[in-house]
Amino acid sequence: MPQTQSSTLALARALIARESVTPDDAGCLELIAERLTPLGFTLERIDRNATSNLWACRGHGGPIVCFAGHTDVVPTGPLERWQSPPFEPSERDGYLYGRGAADMKSSLAAFVTAIEAFVAAHPDHPGRIALLLTSDEEGDATDGTIAVVDTLAARGERLNYCIVGEPTSVDTLGDMVKNGRRGSLSGTLTVKGLQGHIAYPHLAKNPIHLAAPALAELAATVWDQGNEYFPPTSWQMSNIHAGTGANNVIPGSLEVMFNFRFSSACTEDGLKARVHEVLDRHKLDYAIDWRLSGQPYLTPRGTLVDAIGDAIDATCGLRPEISTTGGTSDGRFIARICDEVVEFGPVNATIHKIDERIALDAIEPLAAIYRRTLDNLLLN
Repeated sequence: MPQTQSSTLALARALIARESVTPDDAGCLELIAERLTPLGFTLERIDRNATSNLWACRGHGGPIVCFAGHTDVVPTGPLERWQSPPFEPSERDGYLYGRGAADMKSSLAAFVTAIEAFVAAHPDHPGRIALLLTSDEEGDATDGTIAVVDTLAARGERLNYCIVGEPTSVDTLGDMVKNGRRGSLSGTLTVKGLQGHIAYPHLAKNPIHLAAPALAELAATVWDQGNEYFPPTSWQMSNIHAGTGANNVIPGSLEVMFNFRFSSACTEDGLKARVHEVLDRHKLDYAIDWRLSGQPYLTPRGTLVDAIGDAIDATCGLRPEISTTGGTSDGRFIARICDEVVEFGPVNATIHKIDERIALDAIEPLAAIYRRTLDNLLLN
């Protein structure tokens, strides 16, 4: 087995063995720091509250290429349903099993060994290499990557290229790269009525009946047509609650939770204004509590998309699909200070599931893709 392969696999196993459920880093950052220090990286801990964050950088001048990711993992679920303990990495049937194997400790290991190989071959490389790592991606994401981005922004520092190691592949390593993500805007709508006896509706105001036409209109609204990179914006209701539980009481209020996944063809303010226009036109007595989880971000085809696409082609013999589908990621924060951001990592079929795993024969190619991307960005 080649040294780089055994090194990547060994590091992935060591990371999986650390029980780093959000926001506990469980020593993952210290393990990675031990590998970066001999390479000449400057290491800076930017911890906030219970979250562990690391900013590491090597080199001088030129473009800066950043690898970004998270050491934290989601809870395991019922331990008895795992074929092997989730924090005891296990190899069988051609896979490495363990919580975080795909999301995203194998990517972290591949980051490190790719950088080690690149620096060994080019100790005086042009440009800079950086890592931005956090233990707060799977949770509220309030004290992790955003804390590092805030710190860098306050210093006036910007990144040129960033690769987030999220598991983006669908059926085989390299078949999909994310070049952006939709924004996420949530709202809790409260429609006020007047509680009363259901046999005397003229003495009450049923907020369910009052709101139903407006909700139907919102559900049928075409918010935009999307664009070359994004599907059309989606508005979905996730929860509806009203009533006391009794079947003879008209409720006094209705609560509706909803979410926009919106493209770069829309804006936060524009979506809010259109919702208010519909509700106002239906003459509802209402209030909305809005929450923005992230703005959409997009990296059009260009230097970074081409660099990682060429690296995947050279390693796996295929051209990746470029996509913006899926949920949000920490890329939404990094895009504030970075010119080009993409996400790329292993197959995501088992992430957050029982018996999470990654194909053993994908681990070394993953490191090779990251290494070739560095070549393409800093040497060509």
